Amino acid sequence: MESKVPVNEKDLIELAKSDPTHFRQFYDLHFEEIFRFIIRRVGDKETAKDITQQVFLKALISLDKYTYRNVPFSSYLYRIAANECNQFFRDTSKVRYVSMDSDIYSILISEISPEDASYESELPELSSAMKTLSGKELLAIELRYFEKKSFKEIAFILKISENLAKVRTYRILKKLKTALEKSHGK
Repeated sequence: MESKVPVNEKDLIELAKSDPTHFRQFYDLHFEEIFRFIIRRVGDKETAKDITQQVFLKALISLDKYTYRNVPFSSYLYRIAANECNQFFRDTSKVRYVSMDSDIYSILISEISPEDASYESELPELSSAMKTLSGKELLAIELRYFEKKSFKEIAFILKISENLAKVRTYRILKKLKTALEKSHGK
């Protein structure tokens, strides 16, 4: 008898609930992106590997409680990853790490101040401004601009409404813009 091939993520989730060997597909699909998300936060490859493994283990263990809500399954993994990173920082008293490449920097600058390109050379100021953000604010910015998540996905990960995810993100951008303007004496 031929096995049924899932046509979408929701079907694959249901298959994985009844047969955990199907969960391997989620691992194969999302390991790299979850690992990159975590390493940007913790700054250490071995720690990131350990946390990433923990994320997938927790996702597998709690899969029977997972309810599909028209957001990608990866959003569920990001939620677990954010929680695991926060737990790591609480347990170890390590400092939160932010890794921003030039592409992310450019995107963020254009979002903060699309009408003023004078911030283009202000990486140190932007880095300083990012350090003033709370953990939740930083997570929202990372999800939107580093991980390129939709507001619907951000809402799911942060357990807030989609509208609130948008409002928070734009308020955080405004806060960053204000910090950059202060550094320029505007």
